[in-house]
Amino acid sequence: MNDLTCVIIGGGHAGLAAFKKIQETTRGMANGRRIRFVLFDKQPGHVRKVMLFRPAAGEEEIIVPWAHYFSEGVEFVQGTVTSVDSEGKRIRYTDAQGNDTRFRYDLLVVAVGSIVRRPNPDQGGIALTDPQVAVDIREHWRDNLRKAAVETNPEERKRLMTIAVAGAGISGIETSAELALAMRKKASALGLNSSDAYVYLLDAQERLFPEGPENVGRKLDQVLSECGVTVLHNRKAIREEAGVVTLSNGDRLAVGLCIWTIGLIPNPALRSMGLPLTPEGQVLVDECYRVQGMSGVYSIGDCARIVDPSTGKADQMTCKEAGPQALRLGKIMMADLEGRSAPVHKSFLDTFGFGLGQNRGLMWVRKWGLDIIITGKLAWKVKKLGWDFASWLR
Repeated sequence: MNDLTCVIIGGGHAGLAAFKKIQETTRGMANGRRIRFVLFDKQPGHVRKVMLFRPAAGEEEIIVPWAHYFSEGVEFVQGTVTSVDSEGKRIRYTDAQGNDTRFRYDLLVVAVGSIVRRPNPDQGGIALTDPQVAVDIREHWRDNLRKAAVETNPEERKRLMTIAVAGAGISGIETSAELALAMRKKASALGLNSSDAYVYLLDAQERLFPEGPENVGRKLDQVLSECGVTVLHNRKAIREEAGVVTLSNGDRLAVGLCIWTIGLIPNPALRSMGLPLTPEGQVLVDECYRVQGMSGVYSIGDCARIVDPSTGKADQMTCKEAGPQALRLGKIMMADLEGRSAPVHKSFLDTFGFGLGQNRGLMWVRKWGLDIIITGKLAWKVKKLGWDFASWLR
């Protein structure tokens, strides 16, 4: 019998989890046939995307070399997949040298994830999109503080020591907290008054975390205030120009830096692959993550529209869904290979976690109709464990 080739497109949180769980479930074999795993990704390592704010605030490295994950019998190809031919069971990709190449598969998992939504070019500021941009942000605010240390004009000093974070989702909340704490520490080291370092979190909604109960939003407001973040509710950033952010209510905020954290969109690369997509750009799959109309092709993570058939609830675009999806996918693929009935998708536990700086965090879990809130050091440890689990650093 010939070996099977399982290709996984995308080495983010979902792709990495899929590789690990399929490998564990099949143990490299299916019906006596050995499975060869090949991962395609355009990056030279796994990017811990949910932690982009960490290098923006400090020195943390969030790219993990592929060698950390792969054992014998697993291959990595650096390239960008451009199309999928499900009838011929081939993908087309552009390799790191720019060559157009084709590759055959027997099983295919599409896990190209999402990208950070960018503002329009005329809106100014800088979007926190990738590790290099995060480093640029860190150097920018640090340079501003060095300038502030020698600035004699009080208004200009205040502007240089002010950051606006536009967008108050999970990324915006975590980014603002980490930046506020890092700025205060750096300001103090430069002889500046640490309390003069301002971070404004611009929230277009009436409260933080509208997906959960009101008391979670209020608690987030409180913890952020303790970190040095001022949350401005019902304030949407319109644009940043010449160091001034114009808000939706007409107010103008003088800032040294405006950072956009306005959510995620499914990876636009999906639109060229020939896969069935929703109008929003997510892959259409059934309750077993099988791509509609494409035999042997599966999709999980942010790039797929995954719905719990028992409740009609769609999974959100957060990394906490990737692990359970990947675990189930391994079982589904093994069942499909053996001709057995496969398990179907089930929504993950209602839970959210926020990292709010070293030893600061907030966890919310809804269980048995109760809202359980954990804060402080324990919440931080749980959140950190979640980050490490998502990147298989355990």
